[in-house]
Amino acid sequence: MTDRISKLKEFLRQDPEDLFSMHALALELVKAGDDGSARVVFENILTKDPEYIGSYYHLGRLLERGEQLDEARKVYANGIAEALKKGENHAANELRSALEELD
Repeated sequence: MTDRISKLKEFLRQDPEDLFSMHALALELVKAGDDGSARVVFENILTKDPEYIGSYYHLGRLLERGEQLDEARKVYANGIAEALKKGENHAANELRSALEELD
């Protein structure tokens, strides 16, 4: 797993704006149990590109695991709004389902 993390970090050294590699890195960090670093990466992605819809779901789940439920709700709500703006109804419905599970 650390080999994949190392490769993704190398990709990002070559292209620091590669959101796909950032997202993949965040997912690998979650798998490795490094939720703190994964959170930073997911938040960085959404700061750079609020339309990177998949990161809302994974960040929300990460916050749920950390029992930061109010923050998870905000992330899901923001993700729903962005998905609807882009016409990504399936993604909006997935985020809505995740949000409803919290209530």
